[in-house]
Amino acid sequence: MCLSGSLHAQDTTQTTPPSTVPAAQQTEQQAEKANAKQLATVTVVGIRASLQQSMDTKRNADAIVDAITATDIGKFPATNVAEALAQVPGVTLDHLFGATQRVSIDGIDPSLNLAFLDGHPVAQALWLYGDSPNRGFNYSLLPAEILGQLEIFKSPEARLPEGSLGGTVFMHTVQPLDVPSNTISGSFGANYNDMTDKNRPNGSVFYSWHNDSKTFGVDVSAQHYEQDTSRQGQEIFGYTPVSAIAAVNPAIAAEVASGQLKGSDQMPTEINSANFEQIEKRNSIFVNIQYKPNEHFDSTLSLIYMTDSLNNINTSLYPIAGFNYAGISHLTAGPGGIVTSGTQVGTPCYQVTSCTSTAESFEDNDARASYIRTKGVDWRGTFYGDGWRLGGQVGVSTSNNVISQAFKEIFYGGGFNWSIPNGFNYTNLATANNPNYWADNDFGGNIGYKPYHARDSYGQLDFSKDFDGFFNELLVGARYASHWESQSLLIYRGVPNMTLNQIGYGGLTNLQGASSIGLNGSAVSHVQTCGYNCIFNAVLDNGPLSANDPVDYWDNTFNVQQQNTAIYGQVNFGDDNLHGNIGARWVRTKITSYGYYVPSSCQVPGANGLVPWNCDFTPGTGYIGQTSTHNNWLPAFNIAYNLTPDVILRGAASETLAYAPYNELAPFFEANDTVLTATAGNPAIKPYRSLNGDISAEWYFNNESVIAISGFYKNVLNYVVNASTIQSRENGSWGTLYPGPVGAQLVANGMCTVAGICQYQVSAPINGGRAKVKGAAISYQQAFGDSGFGLRANYTYSDSSTAAGGPLPYNSKNSYTFAPYFEQGPYSASISYNYRGKYLAGGYVAGAPDAYTGSYKELDASAAYAFNKNFSVSFDMLNLLNSVYKQYLGPTNTQLLNEYVSGREFMLEAHFKF
Repeated sequence: MCLSGSLHAQDTTQTTPPSTVPAAQQTEQQAEKANAKQLATVTVVGIRASLQQSMDTKRNADAIVDAITATDIGKFPATNVAEALAQVPGVTLDHLFGATQRVSIDGIDPSLNLAFLDGHPVAQALWLYGDSPNRGFNYSLLPAEILGQLEIFKSPEARLPEGSLGGTVFMHTVQPLDVPSNTISGSFGANYNDMTDKNRPNGSVFYSWHNDSKTFGVDVSAQHYEQDTSRQGQEIFGYTPVSAIAAVNPAIAAEVASGQLKGSDQMPTEINSANFEQIEKRNSIFVNIQYKPNEHFDSTLSLIYMTDSLNNINTSLYPIAGFNYAGISHLTAGPGGIVTSGTQVGTPCYQVTSCTSTAESFEDNDARASYIRTKGVDWRGTFYGDGWRLGGQVGVSTSNNVISQAFKEIFYGGGFNWSIPNGFNYTNLATANNPNYWADNDFGGNIGYKPYHARDSYGQLDFSKDFDGFFNELLVGARYASHWESQSLLIYRGVPNMTLNQIGYGGLTNLQGASSIGLNGSAVSHVQTCGYNCIFNAVLDNGPLSANDPVDYWDNTFNVQQQNTAIYGQVNFGDDNLHGNIGARWVRTKITSYGYYVPSSCQVPGANGLVPWNCDFTPGTGYIGQTSTHNNWLPAFNIAYNLTPDVILRGAASETLAYAPYNELAPFFEANDTVLTATAGNPAIKPYRSLNGDISAEWYFNNESVIAISGFYKNVLNYVVNASTIQSRENGSWGTLYPGPVGAQLVANGMCTVAGICQYQVSAPINGGRAKVKGAAISYQQAFGDSGFGLRANYTYSDSSTAAGGPLPYNSKNSYTFAPYFEQGPYSASISYNYRGKYLAGGYVAGAPDAYTGSYKELDASAAYAFNKNFSVSFDMLNLLNSVYKQYLGPTNTQLLNEYVSGREFMLEAHFKF
């Protein structure tokens, strides 16, 4: 995505937004202070100028700050704001999906880093059915067109909003009085993904106007963006010890006895050929209305409206060896105690919807409708007195998404061979590739509706007073912020059993992405339905549906409100060689969580296998809430010393506060009723608290070049960790699983009773004690004279550990970026290579053990040509290596859990500006 509007203002004189983020502190007086407090006014003419502008922001800040200008985002290959942030030292991305949405700063979990747009939060609804919400900003949902600059505060100041452990990102929009009147610019083009073989259009336009006296102005940014996403690969849902199989299978017992296998060897329970497809269509409009009648008052009203259609279908075909051990005829052990291949025998059934076989293959079709609507209004204003300022900011934003998932699961009973490197292949392709042998198997599917709502409201008041002398400014203020988030889940059943032909046969797949990672045979080419619409039609158009039993509703319905009240005081100091600030912030946090507490008497299935809805909740049960309150003082100290005019030494010390994701604060229970794993919440968990120290040294050896070395240490006093327990719970899907083959096998394995009380492995957050993060980073930026060539590069080392000895989630020990560029005359080009080492991440299904993500490499490139100052074209190439995203069970990379590729993306765009 290349940027439009003033983001490509090649000949526009534009003032960089100040580092001081609250509205009352973006003042003319501060811009007139000593060099330590000034931000340069530059003419943006290309890559070198934008890098200089970002460097100036970093150089003149009191805290430890990195910055990115809008031209940075447009000139370096990036489809969204997150990919632009990857150029910053210590910032790493998680690529579980092609569109990046999880951003770590200095090795801290994305949920523990916050982002603000013009000083305020933006509400975000969940977009993916079955995903876990997190507090980290989903940058892939924000169009980059609206931005003028981003700042990443790695050390806090007392005046800044609380809630981040690793760093806080402040995104600034372009203000109408800062650009020439009647500026109009835009772009149009197409993006192409080589795995989908499809083009998608995108376009944007920016217009800014102000009156001749520059007292009133309006700018509008509108965008339409489309993207095809395909993620293909394989998944392994857990491992089973060979000893459990040998106990009931004489053939495997003989292999153990002969020494071909060991009882401790681990066999993959299911090998899954996975295909996720999504068409995103995003429309957005952003408006800034600025009023500045005189030098004493400045006011801006901002409006946001954005819709994002994210409909998708996930098709997973997995032969299951772990449900019926009798069909396993042979296993082969590989290195590391892992069974790497095997054979399952079975007999396919022809045109029936009830089939029993010793080989079982299920093809899950999850068609998901997702449409996010986000709205927001924000007002900020400042009154300038004689050496003092009074400002305020108020606003609200909402985001809603009624996510739905239509589910159909077809079955095939024929035998297969499987291997971890190559996937699986059916032994009788004539039947396996014939739709007449595929059908529902005693389960017709269902549809689930998950309405998700989020709302942020806030108000802030700031006052500052200038003084003569070393201590030159006093800042005080107060802020109130309320976040409310809720979800529910309603599942409807009664879908009739259907054959694949009745659902709609879509021919054989050709998963070229899966073949690129070594899969072959039936893992690449197998039967499929006719897609998203077929699944919804099959579920909704074949008879009346009835509500499932209430277990899923009770377990997945919650709402959480967090209210933060804060006051702060901060003193800025400085002279010609020394500057900084010292202050403290007091925060009162009130969290109220509502959810269902269901007595055991309400979890007894009736004659139809379903729990009745008319439960008699006893006192203290039902939909009830509980409240917790926390008070914290958060001191912050930043100091910068000009060792020479071009060498700056910095230090910072602070205490910071962060919070667990909202769903973890609620009494919910999200289960996978087939593999019997679950994730639960815990309203009793406390906020994260961290004591932090930061140092840095920066050498600005010319106007466009810098070498910076930094170190950081975080002592987290309460790090929330997940603990796993076994709980007896009513299976919310028992009415559809039993007496079918899945439920019957769970009963045979001793995991469930015939009444549907099952043993779940439940992962839930607890107050986990201390954790530590320590590391260092080095960054380098230089333009090589008048050659047109330049380079920016960085490397970060981050080491972490919890009190239990394990690593912190999303912490990569090593990460680096190498990004050379060229710009001369009308030509510009850049290359960006990013690497991050392996790291711990979340589980792959609800309640699954944490997964370790392998190292990831990404190579991107961009080229552009400017015909004149009004017209240019650009060509961006992303993920040129088509890198494989892999996850493992445990840190040793021996037990593979999943591996995906998402294809290369190419974007050709034309840009105009007048």
